[in-house]
Amino acid sequence: MASFNRVILMGNITRDIEVKYIASGTAVTELGLAVNDRRKTQSGEWVDETTFVDITLWGRTAEVAAEYLSKGSPVLIEGRLKLDTWETDGQKRSKLRVVGERMQMLGGRGGGGGGSQNYNSQNSNAQSSNPQSSNAMGGGGAGQSGSPAPQNQDTADYNRPAAAASAPPDDDIPF
Repeated sequence: MASFNRVILMGNITRDIEVKYIASGTAVTELGLAVNDRRKTQSGEWVDETTFVDITLWGRTAEVAAEYLSKGSPVLIEGRLKLDTWETDGQKRSKLRVVGERMQMLGGRGGGGGGSQNYNSQNSNAQSSNPQSSNAMGGGGAGQSGSPAPQNQDTADYNRPAAAASAPPDDDIPF
């Protein structure tokens, strides 16, 4: 039987982020994400519904999140669902959470809108399948040298991969 486990969430961080390190030296952080949904009821009223989701980030992605994000920061997380189960006082308990594999920071510095940075925890070493080992894949150096990527129109291709940089501008697309 085939299966597919992929989650994409966009929301705001619910608390400041704390990084911890496991015995192997790998960074890990648990963060809360508030995802808002607005829908119309049968009576025609708009209702806001907030879902709170626990997310675990590993490696460089966890470190970048702690360095650049704080309570209220908008972020996009892509990952997979994981069910944790344990027993407390003879009662079985469980909790569904997201293991974040890719993170994209939204908005700009100071909440001014603007650019975004993209980080993922995919290991570039093809021999290792350990999900805890990770690399930051910054859009323009934020994960590599600590300086943010350019945010103006003249350097928009700076954040694109080489193949995408040679693609025609959006104005030339016929649809």
